Amino acid sequence: MTLHSRIEGEGIPMIILHGFLGMSDNWKSLATQFASAGFQVHALDLRNHGKSFHSEEFNYEVMVEDVKNYIQAHQLIKSVVLGHSMGGKVAMLLATTYPDLVSKLIIADIGPKYYAPHHQTILEGLNAVDFSKNPSRGDVEQIVSTFISDFGTRQFLLKNLYWKTPEQLAFRFNLQVFNDKIEIIGTALPFENKFEGPTLFLRGSKSDYILDADFETIYHHFPNAIIDTIFNAGHWLHAENPIDFEINVMRFLK
Repeated sequence: MTLHSRIEGEGIPMIILHGFLGMSDNWKSLATQFASAGFQVHALDLRNHGKSFHSEEFNYEVMVEDVKNYIQAHQLIKSVVLGHSMGGKVAMLLATTYPDLVSKLIIADIGPKYYAPHHQTILEGLNAVDFSKNPSRGDVEQIVSTFISDFGTRQFLLKNLYWKTPEQLAFRFNLQVFNDKIEIIGTALPFENKFEGPTLFLRGSKSDYILDADFETIYHHFPNAIIDTIFNAGHWLHAENPIDFEINVMRFLK
């Protein structure tokens, strides 16, 4: 089964991998900018996300195989791979498992270390929505807002709403599998995995996902890594400060 993607531009292949509960649409404006800079951008929907297929099997190994199969199906040679959060974990495992497929690696606000589960409140909010009662978009937002006070996070999640039938909304992502397998999201990169190619780690100045204490682990896996900070941005650094994000990425790619 092939992953759904949004393809834009001509030139050097660039693959974008979204974070947990995200989708390719979250990268629309940046993808357009990268495309205009001479890249053929493939923004993917990972399994159980966006318009891609749903599956009970959900871990980083199968997600990497999905991306590898996509790369081979589209005959992409030496792609730039950019991953955010969960997508960054997929990108790290892809580059360290199949280094020949990746020319340069860009990781947005996630490290190779283990992260304890921390999405419980978000999942509670999403699980509180009963679609059998045919709620409107406003009703869904109202329910979710009692769990998630941050407006930006709510808007990000509610982008996943779609009309499953003319009367009934649903979420695009596979919530049931996420409920069952949430601990998978924080999995660490295996200790022996290394990628020698050019690598850029970008962290948000208001985020605690990559700490100074994590640099040693990053350099262990990615000896040619550059680590930069995007200011005035948290975990969603590409959405919160897209200008500096794009400048940093383009500087690294040039």
